[in-house]
Amino acid sequence: MNKTKLIIEREYMSRVKKKSFIIMTLLGPVLIAGLLSLGVYLGISDTTVYNVLVVDQTPAISTGSLTQRSQPLFWNRLKETSQMKFDYSDLAMSNVEFDSSAYDLMVVLKDDIVTHPEAEMVFRTLPSMKARSYLEDEIEKVIEEEKLKLNEIDKRTYDSIKTHLNLISVDAEDGTTSYKQQQAFVGFGFAILIYFFIFLYGVQVMRGVMEEKSNRIVEVLISSVKPFQLMMGKIVGIALVGLTQFLLWVILTSVLFSLTSGILVGELVNPETVQAQVQMTDEVAAQAANDPMAQSAVNDILELIFYRINWPLMIGLFIFYFLGGYLLYASLFAAIGAAVDNETDTQQFMMPITIPLVFGFIVSEFALSNPEGSAVFWFSQIPLTSPIVMMVRVAMGFSSGGAWQLILSMLLLVAGFIGAVWLAAKIYRVGILMYGKKISYKELMKWLKYKS
Repeated sequence: MNKTKLIIEREYMSRVKKKSFIIMTLLGPVLIAGLLSLGVYLGISDTTVYNVLVVDQTPAISTGSLTQRSQPLFWNRLKETSQMKFDYSDLAMSNVEFDSSAYDLMVVLKDDIVTHPEAEMVFRTLPSMKARSYLEDEIEKVIEEEKLKLNEIDKRTYDSIKTHLNLISVDAEDGTTSYKQQQAFVGFGFAILIYFFIFLYGVQVMRGVMEEKSNRIVEVLISSVKPFQLMMGKIVGIALVGLTQFLLWVILTSVLFSLTSGILVGELVNPETVQAQVQMTDEVAAQAANDPMAQSAVNDILELIFYRINWPLMIGLFIFYFLGGYLLYASLFAAIGAAVDNETDTQQFMMPITIPLVFGFIVSEFALSNPEGSAVFWFSQIPLTSPIVMMVRVAMGFSSGGAWQLILSMLLLVAGFIGAVWLAAKIYRVGILMYGKKISYKELMKWLKYKS
């Protein structure tokens, strides 16, 4: 036991003292916080002004079933903002003419757009989703108003009877509102982290074993410790390195993001900016205040973050499933590293190990749309996929009679880890001293049958 402890200490200290570890531990949070801050910056500093040419090909005076009007349908009816300016024409420019014009966008509205709501948007630079959405909303409003006229329906009457249904999910067990679908997304975020760290540090174990084997360092080590102690010391030592780096990333990223986002918001939200955007802001605020669905969405998000997620349980189980999943896969990666002489030979053995991990990630994505599916249940129990899939289920929570599923999954993961260690140890003790031989699956089966 003391020897295993010494190996763990050696693996941990040798890695955390490396320049690459220190650089990545410091650089990782800077990159993550930088990307998050960049998203905030782009979101609140989007001041792009779009000059839009609206080509309105609807007839100036309608006949037949359409109501009469003295000018084309959309003429001067699209609302301008500080970032969206409109000019109108009944003739479309050619692509060459448009390319040399002062316009950023050209929207072509055909004469039958009311009955066939489809339009073309020509651009030189692809507009943002926000700009595209604004254009669609403005055009839809005009079409909707025209259809009301065609059907002789008063706009105010229509607005008074227009209804948005807010479908609330209620759990039959306790009669409370359910947010399981939304909570699943939080669990998926934790699943991505586990998927990423298992791959990252599992491969480190494999490469570390291969390096010691190729340098013949292992021959000296084996004379003092048992192969099993050496393997476990390496696996646990790197696991502690992974946890250390993860915790430092979380702390440093949180601090950096809080500082940078605060500075950015302070610089960007100044009196001049507010004054320039006051008209648009007031309109959006008024719409939000009168929109029950918008208010409900904001309340749901706040309630989800602060009340619906059991964060201590999530973090505790994240550590358990990360360690369990890592130890299981790291044992198999260590066995591969001991069996081969170079990284090229690892490809044939890597595929069967990585497929369950990738499949678990796919099932966890499926869980976002169908959290209660049978596939989600079964793959949250299988040790090779449970570290990823179960995080989605944990975020959703378990009913009083469903806690056994979590307990069973944890027990199966522990059993799976023990089984993986047993298999890996049998391969490791033979392969670690095997040189210059091309290993096949048949050869690995023979090693498993060798007696100690």
